[in-house]
Amino acid sequence: MNSLWTAILLVAIVSFVLKAAGPALLGNRPLPPRTATMIALFAPALLAGLIVTDFAGPGWSEADWTLAAGLTAATISYLCRAPVLVSVAIALAVTAVLRAVV
Repeated sequence: MNSLWTAILLVAIVSFVLKAAGPALLGNRPLPPRTATMIALFAPALLAGLIVTDFAGPGWSEADWTLAAGLTAATISYLCRAPVLVSVAIALAVTAVLRAVV
């Protein structure tokens, strides 16, 4: 297993543990609003970090412009209220077409 998949697995485990810790520790009491907000934003922040480090490459020196175009297409389609899976499919298609052409 390469380091990227190891990182993804660890992020998934940490996210699961953080999301399960609140109900496990508090029982039926609701989480404080600030804590609930932090937990809800933790996983997307980690995912964004993985995407940025994958895009920029080791040492931030190998930026892949085709991946940037795919991420841009996904962002635009998501902002146009397309479903998440459709946005991912559009990003995949744009990136694949650009890589095939170049």
